[in-house]
Amino acid sequence: MWFIFALISTFGWGLADLFYKKSAPGDDRYSHLKTAIWVGIIMGVVSIGLLPFAESGFSLSSLVTNALRYSPASISYIISMVVGYAGLRYLELSIISPVQNASGAFSTVAMIIYFTAVGRMQRISDEFSALDIIGTVIIVIGVVALAAVEKKLSSEEKAEDRKYKLGALALIFPVLYCVFDTAGTAADGIILDEETGLGLGEIDVIILYGLTFLLAAVICWIFLLIKTKKAYNPFTKSQKTNFFAACCEEFGQIFYVYAMARKPMLAAPIVACYCIVSVILSRIFLKEKLKASQYACVVSVIAGIVILGISEGLAEA
Repeated sequence: MWFIFALISTFGWGLADLFYKKSAPGDDRYSHLKTAIWVGIIMGVVSIGLLPFAESGFSLSSLVTNALRYSPASISYIISMVVGYAGLRYLELSIISPVQNASGAFSTVAMIIYFTAVGRMQRISDEFSALDIIGTVIIVIGVVALAAVEKKLSSEEKAEDRKYKLGALALIFPVLYCVFDTAGTAADGIILDEETGLGLGEIDVIILYGLTFLLAAVICWIFLLIKTKKAYNPFTKSQKTNFFAACCEEFGQIFYVYAMARKPMLAAPIVACYCIVSVILSRIFLKEKLKASQYACVVSVIAGIVILGISEGLAEA
């Protein structure tokens, strides 16, 4: 089921990206904080609702202890996401999403390095069939190539159209996202590993991440209050796009956790492919256009996903 979970997460996060972009007008310098507040609200509500089902107990002491244990992943994710929201003010979705999600490729490499360092390379080689290796390599090449193509195209577009005032400097946002998301995904793969992880169940992780994001949302709300001298009301009609984005984010997050708990090194590159969904949706709803080089990268990634699906089907047979 990890493969199905990974695909569901991929589509959920791809749809979230579309709503994130629609929630990031260029003239609102605090749009990224407003989006973060809504994500924190939705994740916090879900986490509180799941507290009675926590596998490691839900006393205050256990929550604090486990939150600290999971903090390397949750903090990395939150930083990456807020940075990503900020970048959407200056870059098109079809540019920022693929560059950001090269992290899925890098996190797989990081996990392989870690598991090799702790003497578990034999287990890795046992889990990866020939089709797994081929599919993963194709996905990695496709995502990294798409990131490179988008970077090149963005530079060319900036030379012709200076509508984005930061120009090429705006690429620092997806690059920083990539760095922090790589750290978060690699930490997740290590923490959630069923054999040598920290012993946190999937529901525990959803709760801990959600509560941490809720705390971050409170911090963002207080910051906005201090900076603007006005209390931000997230429940106005104008903020409904942030609501939809947050719901899609949490939907994808739930399935992502279950996929990563089972096959972290295979699930990570597949989930990173939600940038493909983002690119396609941006063409349909935001009227952005694909070039031949971009289509080639998209086809490559889809082919890799199909190969992993075939491999999983053969393994289950």
